[in-house]
Amino acid sequence: MRIHIFNKFFIMQGCLIALLLVSCEKYLDKAPESFVTEKDIFTNFDNYQGFVEEMYYCITDWDKAGAWNQYLFADETLYNNPFSFDNGDYWNQGGLFYNNNAKPSSAEPRDKRIWQLCWMGIRKANVALSNLDLLTNATREERDVIKGQALFFRGYFHFELMRWWGGMPYIDTLLSATQDLKLPRLTFQEGAKRAAQDLKAAAALLPLDWDKTEVGQKTLGFNEERIGKIHALGFCGTSLLYAASPMMNEEATGKNSHNEELCKQAADVFGEILKICDETGRYKLLPWEKWTDNFWVVGTKIPSGGTERIMKAPHYSPGRVRWSAVVAKVWQAIGGGQNVEVPTHNYTKNYAMANGLPIYDPESGYDPNYPWKDREPRYYADFIVDGDMVILGSVPPNRARDKYVELYNGGNNRAGNGGSVTGYYYKRYSPIGCNNIDNLWQNLQAYVPFMRLADIYMYYAEAVLHGYGSPQSISPAYTMSAVDAVNKIRNRAKLPNLPDRYTKSKDVFMEEIIRERAVEFAFNIHRFCDLRRWNLNSSSKYKQKTGLNFERGADGKPINVEEVVLVTRVAEKKHNWLPIQPDFTRLYPEFPQNPGW
Repeated sequence: MRIHIFNKFFIMQGCLIALLLVSCEKYLDKAPESFVTEKDIFTNFDNYQGFVEEMYYCITDWDKAGAWNQYLFADETLYNNPFSFDNGDYWNQGGLFYNNNAKPSSAEPRDKRIWQLCWMGIRKANVALSNLDLLTNATREERDVIKGQALFFRGYFHFELMRWWGGMPYIDTLLSATQDLKLPRLTFQEGAKRAAQDLKAAAALLPLDWDKTEVGQKTLGFNEERIGKIHALGFCGTSLLYAASPMMNEEATGKNSHNEELCKQAADVFGEILKICDETGRYKLLPWEKWTDNFWVVGTKIPSGGTERIMKAPHYSPGRVRWSAVVAKVWQAIGGGQNVEVPTHNYTKNYAMANGLPIYDPESGYDPNYPWKDREPRYYADFIVDGDMVILGSVPPNRARDKYVELYNGGNNRAGNGGSVTGYYYKRYSPIGCNNIDNLWQNLQAYVPFMRLADIYMYYAEAVLHGYGSPQSISPAYTMSAVDAVNKIRNRAKLPNLPDRYTKSKDVFMEEIIRERAVEFAFNIHRFCDLRRWNLNSSSKYKQKTGLNFERGADGKPINVEEVVLVTRVAEKKHNWLPIQPDFTRLYPEFPQNPGW
């Protein structure tokens, strides 16, 4: 969405920030814009919506918050240089989470940071909700979308804070400087339930499709990224499922397992979404042939996502795509950076074989000495392996070796000179053609999805499994079993249904959910959140990052193949949450530091 659609209705940024700090009388007395009153902003829909749209500017784009930003903190990638988080240094939060230069009003994604902008967004949401009585010159629909968006953002920003730092105070009223602001931290579960209430209430007010409303006619054709009913329901269910997950449930109840009742609630919300989408077609899974539209499309203005993407970060700056989503994954010889982000060999093992079986199945046919042979379609859509063509056009004679990638030991694109340290590259957000000869990146939009309809199917499967008890269970809100939902995603990728031996046991089926989520949502911040919420981040199974050493045989196939451990992540119990900046935890005893920090 072009957030500036209502630009002509915007009051100057300084005025709005002054209103956010309405209780700071000395500041307001001195502010040159202080003649602007709440009445000027909140008595008509256009100005009110302009204020609400500043909350969209408080969303941080995980991928584009820094140049060549690092946001994949689990077991999926490596750089030439070590990740701070791999070394256990969760204090190093400047690239995404916290710094002193975050700017809520900026259209530059590198000015966004989660901590500051979420709190600012919560404040703005409460300002918007507290002034609804002033909106008398508006239709019922206009009032509903104002209130619905504000409720959504209040719930969403609390959830976004909590998934990184754990439970926070839940601020659902407009605070003033005269109040005692020593609000205690809640558990994640307590806060997530509050967020879910706001998000559920938002869903009841928001339209399914803004283009089909009277209020959306002013911006017809540019409403796709406005917050709607499915956004609100989607994050309502997500908040509940996170709250139900083992890490959060252990904190609240002492039990390292999913919370059955919260899983039922989450399953029912996800079931409601799927039912609505079936009946209306509002969101649809893309066919396999267009699956990559979820991540990138060629075009200077069109964001990626097609019919499947529910939410992504705002379309802040199209020019940032080349320098974040693309260049960090492309090696120096063809125009990329010196420190290239590459996939780990251990992560490629999550991808099934072409016959649909996981590689550890004795009947899969997997050959560890030829690991990219006969793999599933998503494997070839995501990974660049030795010998792949990476330049589509003709190359000059002095660059002949650049056309086909050399990832064997001593190859042109192996470690050194900005090459791969693992024996792979990946292309989920940087398709073939993103190089300084084809120059596809000049005309590319690539965004990391925040939520897709595929997320809803997979969340539904997990919530039904642990809420209603078995892989074959069904939520009363929908018609699909947990197994059916997983197979829906597999079938789209041209894979057969899971064999019965993987769907008879709750624990075995959960392992398939973990593996399937690793593939469908690869190279998305979800992986780090998933491992933590499942209490698996410190498990030895997910701590080692490996590469593949091999030579290229005369027939082009790999020989002398050896998997090597390159990094063992430092991940202990304390790494379930990020540490909070010490200045905040020293303010009052009810706002303590996270355990272990």
